[in-house]
Amino acid sequence: MPVFEADAFDRHEQIVFAADPDTGLKAIIAIHDTRRGPALGGCRYWYYDDERAALTDVLRLSRGMTYKATMAGLPYGGGKSVILADPARPKTPELMRALGRAVDRLSGRYVVAEDVGTSPADMAEVRRETAHVAGLAEGGGDPSPATAYGVWRGIHAAVNHRLRRNALEGLTVAVQGLGHVGYHLCRHLHQEGARLYVTDIRRSGVERAVRDFGAIAVDADAIYDVDADVFAPCALGAVINDNTAGRLRASVVAGSANNQLAAPRHGALLADRAILYAPDYVINAGGLINVHHERSGAYDRDTTYAHVAGIERTLADVFARAARDGVPTDVAADRMAEERLKAA
Repeated sequence: MPVFEADAFDRHEQIVFAADPDTGLKAIIAIHDTRRGPALGGCRYWYYDDERAALTDVLRLSRGMTYKATMAGLPYGGGKSVILADPARPKTPELMRALGRAVDRLSGRYVVAEDVGTSPADMAEVRRETAHVAGLAEGGGDPSPATAYGVWRGIHAAVNHRLRRNALEGLTVAVQGLGHVGYHLCRHLHQEGARLYVTDIRRSGVERAVRDFGAIAVDADAIYDVDADVFAPCALGAVINDNTAGRLRASVVAGSANNQLAAPRHGALLADRAILYAPDYVINAGGLINVHHERSGAYDRDTTYAHVAGIERTLADVFARAARDGVPTDVAADRMAEERLKAA
């Protein structure tokens, strides 16, 4: 399996393959860039099709973390880890401790936190083997609510720029994915008076949103065809692709998922269709900001969420830069991040 020739490889500093036969751990840790500080990024536990898919995911995610930390003004680089889940062997505390030992061998170059498929309880197990861990229950805890809050504020920026609206009341939002972040985002949107269309691979998540928020349930593939003001992808990545980009009927794409664009050309395709895209690593930085405040000392929720609210202003700057330079918003965000990285 080639690494340096992989399409997602982007001058990564270090890639570690970790295995533990006793617990069944098979993991990949990718450190993308540490110019601004130690690489910080969550651990994803997922049932990948194969090792190549896992490698592509961790390479793309770690690069996104570099840009995310940079645009949020945080003193971190980008890293990520993925555990290749085995259907025959459930996740165990021993497996998470084995991951902790792998992280500890990196001597602080990488700090792990929770992500899709992992939890504060998992990080507590990791903490038994290494100090280089965040997202603990006794600190800021689950960062998902902070991520959702930042996405909600980011949707405000996008709606203001594209639709010239200062409020979301009466707007229609199609939410794809009702995990921790997606559900909390729906709560913010519902409280402001937005109409919700929702989908998720888990029927229970959809039923909960219908019950709690009066949302309208749609099939997984039909979410792209909803006549909505905002499409909010909050599941996994690559949902804006050759099949879906032309089907969207929304004016704005703004959600919490990482790597929403399957390829760079899809950002240009959205721009050509006058669909405003909120770059994922900018709008979903709330969780990372939450982890930063947890690590910086005594955690204060009000201070943390005031920092997260700054995502709205950052996105407004990205949109203005894209309009000024005549480029898609993802290109504008990349340029801004790279300028800040060079300055570091």
